[in-house]
Formats: sequence, C-alpha cells, structure tokens
Amino acid sequence: MALYTPEYKPTGNEIAIIDTNKGTIQVKLNGIDAPIHVGNFVELANKGFYDGVKFHRYVPGFVIQGGDPQTKDATSADVIAGKGPFGTGGPGYSIHEEYTTNPHNEHLDGALAMARSANPNSAGSQFYFCLGPQPFLDPDYTVFGQTLSGKDVIQELRVGDVIEGIRIEDQAE
Repeated sequence: MALYTPEYKPTGNEIAIIDTNKGTIQVKLNGIDAPIHVGNFVELANKGFYDGVKFHRYVPGFVIQGGDPQTKDATSADVIAGKGPFGTGGPGYSIHEEYTTNPHNEHLDGALAMARSANPNSAGSQFYFCLGPQPFLDPDYTVFGQTLSGKDVIQELRVGDVIEGIRIEDQAE
C-alpha cells in the first residue's frame, strides 16, 4: 500500500473536539512533532470519516481504540459481540511512522496515538487513547495529541460507544 502524505500542513495550534455518546473530549494535537499524523487526522475529521464510527477495542488500564470505518454501519451490539472484522479497516492508505522523529512521543495518561499493524508504516485511521501512562509503547507507536479535557469521558468509553463527530478548532485556512 502506498504511503499517503497529507495536504494539510499543521500549525501546531489545532485542537480536536471529539464528541462521543459518553461526552466530549478536547485534545491538543501535536502538529509540530507529528505533522503527518496530525495532517491525516485533520483531513479525515474534516471529511466526516469518523462520524458514527464505534470504539472496537477496550483493555482496562491500557487503551480504548476506535477509528475503524468497518464499525460505522454495524450496530453497537454487533461491535460489542465482535460480529465483524473490526480492527482491520482503514482509509485505504497508510502513513509514515513518526515515533522515531517525534521528540515528545510519550504515551502519558490521555495521550492520543495512532494504531498500526506489525508494519511500522501501516497507520491510517485507527487511533487510541491511553488509559494511564504506557511508556513501553513510546518506541513503537506515534503519539500525536494529548487530552486537555474529557479524561473522565475517556475512562467511561467502552466497545460499541460511538464517535458522533470530530471537529478541529484553530486549524490553518
């Protein structure tokens, strides 16, 4: 799969407002240290790619993961029951890893990072929030944001919960 380079060039001021059925999460995106990941996330959010997508993976004390478009048309009950190839979908392309170049690649509590397969350059649309510090992930996965508010919401999210929409504030024109 060809690596995609986003057209959107982050300013470093972007804030993602992630509306879920459990509440709202505000995330400061790190477009300076992870410009490819932030550019990709902003483009997908602006297209409505994440609208209606469900969280498909929850590991207590570790992560809550979403962003698989295959969950969009599935019911929450089907996602909870695992009735589908959830966790394998993406936008039809991959982006280059940035964990080797990001000087602030720290999986802190509330960190927003991109999921991927075994291939370092396989991230696309799936992301996760850290449910507590996960420093062992630092050398292998790109962190591209940190939660400003809504950590309580993140802690309440479970498999089947819905991303109602993501909007980006303070984005470049």
